[in-house]
Amino acid sequence: MKIKFYKYQGAGNDFILVDNRQDVVNHHNPSLVSRLCDRRFGIGGDGMMFLQDVEGYDFEMVYYNSDGQPSSMCGNGGRCIVAFAKFLGVIDRETNFLAVDGPHYAKISEDGEWVSLQMIDVDTINRDGEAYVLNTGSPHYIELVHGLKDKDVYSDGHAIRNNGTYKAKGINVNFVEPLNEGYFVRTFERGVEDETFACGTGVTAVALAMAKHNHQTGKLNTPIKVLGGDLNIRFETDGTHYNHIFLEGPAKQVFEGEVEI
Repeated sequence: MKIKFYKYQGAGNDFILVDNRQDVVNHHNPSLVSRLCDRRFGIGGDGMMFLQDVEGYDFEMVYYNSDGQPSSMCGNGGRCIVAFAKFLGVIDRETNFLAVDGPHYAKISEDGEWVSLQMIDVDTINRDGEAYVLNTGSPHYIELVHGLKDKDVYSDGHAIRNNGTYKAKGINVNFVEPLNEGYFVRTFERGVEDETFACGTGVTAVALAMAKHNHQTGKLNTPIKVLGGDLNIRFETDGTHYNHIFLEGPAKQVFEGEVEI
């Protein structure tokens, strides 16, 4: 059977998207998803998403990592599926949709290429030595470093993700360096098991962790540079609770095609 797919990218985080409102694809198939995400033998992508109908919301986002396993929340994936929903005519400029970590609200620009996605509230930021650990829909480890441009993110990230503390459940590892008014971030993602060009829940976690690190409160706006471009996180905090969190950035359709499954 052939299915139609669409390829989207958000700041270099790339995804395969399928309109599955008619339940045509049985996507509970890790070998199929991992094959399609393979960059040599498939379409290629950091993950794969299925847009589905669900009662009470505009749509449901079902996300799989490139290893074929169901994933926790993907922020850039969330922004891309909002752009996809607008392309399909499911939504116009605003949406409420359901993801694995619960409901999300989002707004999209008229041209459909800039998405502001509301993330879950955060009330807990822990420490692991000098690093910060928190969950923004996915678990993240945040470490401030120097010379990030030349850092071996794969080796260092792989070592942290697979250490005794995190190996069983995995964690996304973010290395951070101050840059102008914001930060430069590089991320090793679990499930992909490699560095990606961007990580939406990761840059969100970085913005919150750096606000705590710098004892900032109030309404904050944090620009972040990733390998794939520029993202922005805005939120409010009293120093303990973090809410009204929005991940903002580009979401663009790259190409479409058909594939045999």
